[in-house]
Amino acid sequence: MKRKGYISWDEYFMGVALLAAKRSKDPNTQVGACIVHNNVILSTGYNGFPYGCSDDEYPWEREDDFQNNTKYPFVVHAELNAILNSQGKSLKGATIYVALFPCNECAKAIIQSGIKEVVYLSDKYAESPATLASKRMLASAGVTIRRIETSIKEISLDFNV
Repeated sequence: MKRKGYISWDEYFMGVALLAAKRSKDPNTQVGACIVHNNVILSTGYNGFPYGCSDDEYPWEREDDFQNNTKYPFVVHAELNAILNSQGKSLKGATIYVALFPCNECAKAIIQSGIKEVVYLSDKYAESPATLASKRMLASAGVTIRRIETSIKEISLDFNV
């Protein structure tokens, strides 16, 4: 008889996205993304600075009178990183699992890449202009938006196997 209590595909892929988020060095918000097609992981990503841009030399601040003293002009979001990390693989018809609902800039990349479904965990910026624009574009482009439904609160990893 097979084991009971195993996680669903949605829980598995969201777990991979959350694990990818653990790579982020952002002191405030760690976001991860996992792109999947036919239950095969095509790519992952997390929010951080572009290759060659040292995270010791760029700002992590969220607020400053001068925008270039904040992280926002420099950080690549998890969704875009996952799309770029796919290195040209077709993402047509794929699903992206993401910890935080995508902003408008990431929504454009999601649409253009051919991803057809966004599965998200948190929508804490639901009423922000960027998120509202994102939802409008994703809906117009026919991208399915779905909040993950799970009773799981945590998944534990044990390195002592």
